[in-house]
Amino acid sequence: MFMADIAGVRVLYTGDYSREEDCHLCAAEILQFSLYFNSEKMAKTIRRLAEKIPEVGETVSGFLVKKAFTYQIMALDDLHVFSQLSTENISQRITIAYSGAFGVFKHRLKQIFESVESLPDEESEGPAFRVHERLTVKYESEKHISLHWRSDPISDMVSDSVIISILLILILITSYC
Repeated sequence: MFMADIAGVRVLYTGDYSREEDCHLCAAEILQFSLYFNSEKMAKTIRRLAEKIPEVGETVSGFLVKKAFTYQIMALDDLHVFSQLSTENISQRITIAYSGAFGVFKHRLKQIFESVESLPDEESEGPAFRVHERLTVKYESEKHISLHWRSDPISDMVSDSVIISILLILILITSYC
């Protein structure tokens, strides 16, 4: 189906690819109409988030869950009750071969990151420090250091940056030897 303008007359052509004569409708016979769609979406807060009615302009924090054509905002603790989703905390650890001076490595990280703080020896079993209060770097032996963190997007990004820093320092050490 397509619209054609023939000698100033708009004609809607409806071809059905049959052997019957084609049907032509003049523009006067075609009704014009407009459709308006409301693009608003509504999400309901449930359980813990619904206990307190928020003030106008107050931010509501939670998880937005879409089920069919309905939206619900719920707290993390309610996620397993109202959906088949569950949450877990993942602690990650990686041990990397590093034979350089631990103090030099810490100094390099202080140049990169805003927050690098030493940990007391009681809290760790040897020299250690924390990067952005998310990642713990421990001196395991003369040839190894380990990184420990709870997995989340920001901590994973910080750990990736520290691992890259370690590898770059190792490349620089081996290139000068």
